[in-house]
Amino acid sequence: MDRREMLGTIGLGAAGLLGLAGRQEDASAAQYAQATKGLPALKITDVKAIVTAPQGIRLCVVKVETSEPGLYGLGCATFNQRTLPVVSAVNEYLKPFAQGRDADNIEDMWQNAYTSSYWRNGPVLNNALSGLDQALWDIKGKRANMPVYQLLGGKCRFAVDCYTHCGGGTLAQIEQSVRQAMDRGFRHIRIQRGGYGSPHLSKQADFKEAGFGASVDSNMAVRPYVKGTIEMFEHIRSTCGDDVELLHDIHERIPPIEAINLVKRLEACRPYFIEDPFSPEDIGYFKLLRQQTCVPIAMGELFNNPHEWVGLMSERLIDFIRVHISQIGGLSVARKIAALGEWFNVRSAWHGPGDVSPVGHAANAHLDLAIWNFGIQEAVHFNEQTREVFPGAPTVENGYMHINEAPGWGVDINETLAAQFPLPEHPGYWNPVRRPDGTAVRP
Repeated sequence: MDRREMLGTIGLGAAGLLGLAGRQEDASAAQYAQATKGLPALKITDVKAIVTAPQGIRLCVVKVETSEPGLYGLGCATFNQRTLPVVSAVNEYLKPFAQGRDADNIEDMWQNAYTSSYWRNGPVLNNALSGLDQALWDIKGKRANMPVYQLLGGKCRFAVDCYTHCGGGTLAQIEQSVRQAMDRGFRHIRIQRGGYGSPHLSKQADFKEAGFGASVDSNMAVRPYVKGTIEMFEHIRSTCGDDVELLHDIHERIPPIEAINLVKRLEACRPYFIEDPFSPEDIGYFKLLRQQTCVPIAMGELFNNPHEWVGLMSERLIDFIRVHISQIGGLSVARKIAALGEWFNVRSAWHGPGDVSPVGHAANAHLDLAIWNFGIQEAVHFNEQTREVFPGAPTVENGYMHINEAPGWGVDINETLAAQFPLPEHPGYWNPVRRPDGTAVRP
């Protein structure tokens, strides 16, 4: 074979290989098209905030519509205390940013939307971003015809164990409430003596006599609360037994040193966890707390910045991460927090009060089902009107939360019915709590 014939043979071989590669690419493309049912690229066509209050609590849900007719997603953006700024952030800023972009690329969308305001973090923008993020996960699940937890790896447990809230002005009332919750199947119960900080135990409100502050401002002294909380734990543990797990929320209402002293004194009652002993401004005290007691600590309800939780988790200074998923920016952030916690044995206890929409509670539960280091979930009770506005909302039975196994979050919204429950007239801010001399107390 001469040189010209050899080069020709090589050329034919190369052409054959290229043809084979091309056929393989064509086959892969065909397989992908078949796997996605031949769906075209999915674009975001509209983003809007929907507000409603079927339970008297301000709820905000973001609806993302797509280029596929009838395919949309829902995400929770509820910020009860500042609802209207979130609505503005969604409708006036995220909508024009997201329209026309690819609905499939959730992480890319999150990263670019997060920095689109240049300054970042902050509860208003994080909640708005959460609504968009969770809605895209809902769309992803619907497109895959799977519940979102399947996209996260499937179930690690059959249902989501929950704690409920019990309280009362007197020890007898608290005991009765705890026994009723135990009869309903709850194994974990958070106990509070009256409102946060037990203000009804504080009698002397000198600031009121001096005409300082407003008439709605409440009074809370430190020592009556500390004394009353210890009495409450001792009473419930002695009357309701050792099997029930007891939780309590200090709610950052007392000075850090007083909180450390209280947690130490509660150790004998074996709390499941004590929540929020310090405000976010005082997280430096966690090292001292860890040196003083082995009581499990939950923290993070007010966090919206990674710098607030990464150190506490990586240094093993807390036992439960308690962030509010919409406050931190949505599921995309929460699943990363859960992964971080797994390596440092920090369990989840996502914030789940009444001012989280059924969509948000479903997001909590889907993540709870899919992560190994799940700890406990805050239970919620939806009234009949809320369930009508949000068909498919999670249910709680025998202390366990169950989700609707439909694709996505499994929760929908009836916009016509939602409009019949406008936001309350009160703007939703927290009224001040003060020491007897009028000093403001941080929640």
